[in-house]
Amino acid sequence: MIPRYSRPEMTSIWEPQTRFRIWFEIEAHAATASAQIGIIPEAAAQKIWEKGSAAVFDVKRIDEIEAVTKHDVIAFLTHLAEHVGPEARFVHQGMTSSDVLDTCLNVQLVRAADLLIADLDRLLAALKTRAFEYKNTLTIGRSHGIHAEPTTFGIKLAFAYAEFERARTRLIAAKKEVATCAISGAVGTFANVDPRIEEYVAEKMGLVPEPVSTQIIPRDRHAMYFATLGVVASSIERLATEIRHLQRTEVLEAEEYFSPGQKGSSAMPHKRNPVLSENLTGLARMVRAYALPAMENVALWHERDISHSSVERMIGPDATVTLDFALARLAGIIEKLVVYPENMKKNLDKLGGLHNSQRVLLALTQAGVSREDSYALVQRNAMKTWEHGKDFLTELKADSDVTAKIPPASLDAMFDNDYHTAHVDTIFRRVFGTA
Repeated sequence: MIPRYSRPEMTSIWEPQTRFRIWFEIEAHAATASAQIGIIPEAAAQKIWEKGSAAVFDVKRIDEIEAVTKHDVIAFLTHLAEHVGPEARFVHQGMTSSDVLDTCLNVQLVRAADLLIADLDRLLAALKTRAFEYKNTLTIGRSHGIHAEPTTFGIKLAFAYAEFERARTRLIAAKKEVATCAISGAVGTFANVDPRIEEYVAEKMGLVPEPVSTQIIPRDRHAMYFATLGVVASSIERLATEIRHLQRTEVLEAEEYFSPGQKGSSAMPHKRNPVLSENLTGLARMVRAYALPAMENVALWHERDISHSSVERMIGPDATVTLDFALARLAGIIEKLVVYPENMKKNLDKLGGLHNSQRVLLALTQAGVSREDSYALVQRNAMKTWEHGKDFLTELKADSDVTAKIPPASLDAMFDNDYHTAHVDTIFRRVFGTA
């Protein structure tokens, strides 16, 4: 985790003190369940809760023990015993380290997902507000980076809203898939731990029992989780890239907010750069990079090995913390995005009405001209505009082959830009449920 790209609430999920507190809760709930079915004394379970709840786990002390034992869970249990006393012999009854580690990891991933979903809610709210603000603000749509036909800036934002609404749905599904608990003992057979203990711990930790584990929770669940984070990151990059293009000097239809006192360049005082969007592009690459090792973690030896462990210690915190930061940054960009409708109008008019070429093409075909001939008629006039800066409508009116099929007055009507926005309300109802 890099502090520059971290936010406290998400970071705290992955701090050692949080991890040890979750470990304790898993062990203590297991002790309570064991007492309820008569495996350990109820007084012992109560003492474990009492002493453990009051404990402040000493990370340095646990590290010192682990330096000798070379085993993190044993180091924690040894330190817990220092707080609990003799009753600590009833802790971890029939359990194995993966019961604690895997259940804890899933608790952390669920909590992280909750924060990410909240981040998406903020972003969605910003996108919706700005989409309605610019619902009918005409701008040129581009394909291959080249002027195509008009759209509205509101539709651009509605497109992003729909994309991140899908991201939210995927995150909810990923959270559900990873929200499992395993307290099944060595190789997952429950030989030394009653399945009722797993059910109790799962309920208390907000999880569901893993149907079948092999000492570890199957890693296809985690692969899907991190893959989902990667897809969300890709959506962030798509919108960030759009903003970067719109902020280019030659376009300047939208711009990141430039705050008082902000500097764009150490050398050029005039610069205002899309640094936040560029930063998001880089962060998205990192989040996507974490998806592949998560997939490679699926294939482990037999009932378990720990080749996945080192990977998850890195990608668990890094992927969630980075995505949390990126979503918050993107929401801030959208909330403060500076939009220039006058530049959108200027850019729309830059090619002398060429964006109406398809409408003229269709009108010629409906007037009885073959599609091939219609295309040739429109294109030869369009190229005069493209290459020599001529006005497209003027050239069409001067072309007798065109006016023989379409009267000049009808051509004038075809250059009404309202034609291109006739179904904006339909799109907004589909995306937002209201226009």
